[in-house]
Amino acid sequence: MGGGGIPAGMEAARGRSKELTAVAQNSLDKELDDQDGRPGPRPVRSYWTYPFKLIRRIFGNAVFSSLTRRILFFNLVALVVLVAGILYLNQFREGLIDARVESLLTQGEIIAGAISASASVDTNSITVDPEKLLELQAGQSITPLPNDEDLDFPINPERVAPVLRRLISPARVRARIYDTDANLLLDSRHLYTQGQVLRFDLPPVEPEESSFFDRFSAWFNRVLQPGNLPEYKEAPGGDGSIYPEVMNALTGVRGAVVRVTDKGELIVSVAVPVQRFRAVLGVLLLSTQAGDIDKIVHAERLAIMRVFGVAALGNVFLSLLLSSTIANPLRRLSAAAIRVRRGGAKEREEIPDFSSRQDEIGNLSVAIREMTTALYDRIDAIESFAADVSHELKNPLTSLRSAVETLPLARTDESKKRLMDVIQHDVRRLDRLISDISDASRLDAELARSDAKTVDLEKVLGDLVDISRQVRSNKKPVILDFVVDRNDNPKARFDISGYELRIGQIITNLIENARSFVPEQGGRIVVRLSNGRNGRRIVRIEDNGPGIQAEDIDRIFERFYTDRPASEGFGQNSGLGLSISRQIAEAHGGTLKAENIIDRGTGEIKGARFILSLPAGRGK
Repeated sequence: MGGGGIPAGMEAARGRSKELTAVAQNSLDKELDDQDGRPGPRPVRSYWTYPFKLIRRIFGNAVFSSLTRRILFFNLVALVVLVAGILYLNQFREGLIDARVESLLTQGEIIAGAISASASVDTNSITVDPEKLLELQAGQSITPLPNDEDLDFPINPERVAPVLRRLISPARVRARIYDTDANLLLDSRHLYTQGQVLRFDLPPVEPEESSFFDRFSAWFNRVLQPGNLPEYKEAPGGDGSIYPEVMNALTGVRGAVVRVTDKGELIVSVAVPVQRFRAVLGVLLLSTQAGDIDKIVHAERLAIMRVFGVAALGNVFLSLLLSSTIANPLRRLSAAAIRVRRGGAKEREEIPDFSSRQDEIGNLSVAIREMTTALYDRIDAIESFAADVSHELKNPLTSLRSAVETLPLARTDESKKRLMDVIQHDVRRLDRLISDISDASRLDAELARSDAKTVDLEKVLGDLVDISRQVRSNKKPVILDFVVDRNDNPKARFDISGYELRIGQIITNLIENARSFVPEQGGRIVVRLSNGRNGRRIVRIEDNGPGIQAEDIDRIFERFYTDRPASEGFGQNSGLGLSISRQIAEAHGGTLKAENIIDRGTGEIKGARFILSLPAGRGK
């Protein structure tokens, strides 16, 4: 072991330490990525999260998307409002109360009649004033005066109790009988039969707390029931004077009152006077058991809630189904758009096609697909344009560099002059290239920022032809004609929606291109204007030049492609004229193509024809 060496064990430990450090760093990086760059404690496992994970696995993330939640919320809110309105406006309880009042009144009349029949006379004589008999009319009976205490039919509790027990038992109502002083005589709650086993539940040591369901039910009853109902209280000491219906019945008028307990339960009470020979002997007070009506109403509400539950489940299912047909396609479109934005793929990112849906999402899918295709085409065009520009600029720069490097080596004035001519030619060529490149690069942006206007194509073509007739490029005596074909319609118009300056640039480029190819003698150019199908404006520019090679008909519209006649010097054209013209035409929604003029008899090429097709203006 050398003095400066490191033990093998330490080397191994250091290696393991580096591995652990790398693992820890990778773990930390993962946590940072998962938490948007904010490290934090690990999540605590909760068993209640498993149902949500299961739902996510079954339905996917669409269940918890914002759009899905909104669809569920609004659909369920509408259903809840409907059910709440049904429960609040439902007249079932009012009808049930009215029916119960009528039933109790009828039952009370029957029981009161039976009670009055069991009353007995507790006096040995009946005093009748003979003079009053002469004053009675036919059918009128003797009514005792208030101070006549000799005629009395008191209610005997011992006789009334069996009758009351038999009549009350099957009706499940509480009956109380009060005397003429509103004192309690009998209460059916305390009537017992012989041999009956009495059972009393002892109160709990500690008061039991009502369940949540009971509290909610009581609160719900208070919310739905009218707020002006009096509270029911037991009469202390059997004093019936606290009940207004009892006091009214003592005057011979029956009545009914609906009360509510502290738990929100309804109690219906009816008071019927017990009369014999029109003399009020007492009052029969019939009342329902606390909760009887509420049980029926509660059963009705449960039926409504069951229907609501089934409707809610169906609503949730339909909402999820609707969400899947809306949110899922939108999510796929969004994910595809994000992938397009990130880039990095060797091939074009495919946007989902939902055009078969025939709805707004289908239209959105088509629009995004077209936009993405245009974006990719623009990217490809920019890359191709940059490559073409680089190539075209290198040629004059290479020639210029060679001439500059050779200039110091020139010995004669003639050689120096020739090199200076080359330098000037290359500089002019560079200037022309840069100008055309600048014009082509800002064309799309200029067209996008400008507002299209109505352009009279006939007037524009006429002005351009007049100007071109005054120009003699290369001193060629060219005949330039302008023909307007109205198709037997003298009122035919040729308006388009576009940019007059750029339309003029297309026509000028095509005329000058044709001028450069026509022969020195007898050159002829014809500009024809007509209306085509589907409201298209057709401009044809024909010449009697040599025509176009079949393999070059499409290539002539490529950037920097030139195939000039021998009479023109090298580098006089940048090769961008036709490319820019087609670009302008496509920006207007039109097309620009080229073809040869063929003699039908001999099949000989008589010249070239450029066809510009533009859509008509709006409303034309």
